[in-house]
Amino acid sequence: MESPNGATRGDGAPEDHARRGSRPETPPNLVVLVATEEEFDWSGPFQRGATSVRAAAALPVGQALFDEFGVRATWLADFPIASQQSALEPLAAVLAGGRSELGAHLHPWVTPPFDEELTRANSFPGNLDETLERAKLAELTDTLERNLGVRPRIYQAGRYGFGPRTARLLVQLGYRVDASTCPAFDFTAEGGPDFTHARVEPFFHPEARELFVVPVTGACIGFLGERAPHWYSRISKSGWARLRLPALFARVRAVERMRLSPEGFEFEDMRRLTLALAARGQRTFTFTFHSPSLMRGGTSYVQSDAELARFLDRCRRYFDFFLGEFRGRSVSPLVLRDEYAALRDRVRA
Repeated sequence: MESPNGATRGDGAPEDHARRGSRPETPPNLVVLVATEEEFDWSGPFQRGATSVRAAAALPVGQALFDEFGVRATWLADFPIASQQSALEPLAAVLAGGRSELGAHLHPWVTPPFDEELTRANSFPGNLDETLERAKLAELTDTLERNLGVRPRIYQAGRYGFGPRTARLLVQLGYRVDASTCPAFDFTAEGGPDFTHARVEPFFHPEARELFVVPVTGACIGFLGERAPHWYSRISKSGWARLRLPALFARVRAVERMRLSPEGFEFEDMRRLTLALAARGQRTFTFTFHSPSLMRGGTSYVQSDAELARFLDRCRRYFDFFLGEFRGRSVSPLVLRDEYAALRDRVRA
């Protein structure tokens, strides 16, 4: 049996069916997710009062970029966004006309009820007890529906904090897609989940069969090939890390751990990651970033007008590559789920 985040394959897993030819025969899929959230200091302590949403005014900048390429993005809104009028107005504008999807993104430290201790471990919502995780999820979901007139059906846990009860709670609240799995990344040092060996392709959750999991695209690549994840795990151990072996291996492109994101990665990095995973047979790619990166000073990745221009250029170049040279398509996670569900049903028949 597999863990809730899909870290290991179980018998009859959707990935097994995919390898037997039951995967949708479509062009490569591009899913675009934007964690739509408050600005906060990622390196500092978690604070209840860190709820500034000034960067939400820049959401139309991102939507204009998506419209330019016909990209159907999902705006994953958290509670500070869902509950403040100054953020709701630009969010409603980018959702208008059905050009994009609404999703939910749970930051527990700024989402009521505030019954947990403020710790790094509790910043991963899946670590909360079941009653509290459900209460926060319900409050976020109901607030989005009340203020925007749309009930979200796509979810991503803040800090990728998917826990052992999360899948069941999501289905109870009407969610159909989860995007919390982050392959190749391990958050156990802070009390979070370990996705080192998680699946990279979408699958239906083994314990909540109606929940479709669309992983964030991350992987270890390099000339060590299929051994790259093994080597990255070894050289990341504390003793080797102090010798800066991960940086050395990345510099010579033996092993590089990457995420498909314009935050911290250049266009050529994202292109290499895409082509490397495509060579392994991957068909679905999830491009992610945080909404405050659309504003100068909103994140550490965008601290000047020049950095903002470079950030947007990386997005443009990647969309141009994926939808052009790579011959892919932009797809909503909900549409992708329906396609996989239809194929699953045909295989069962």
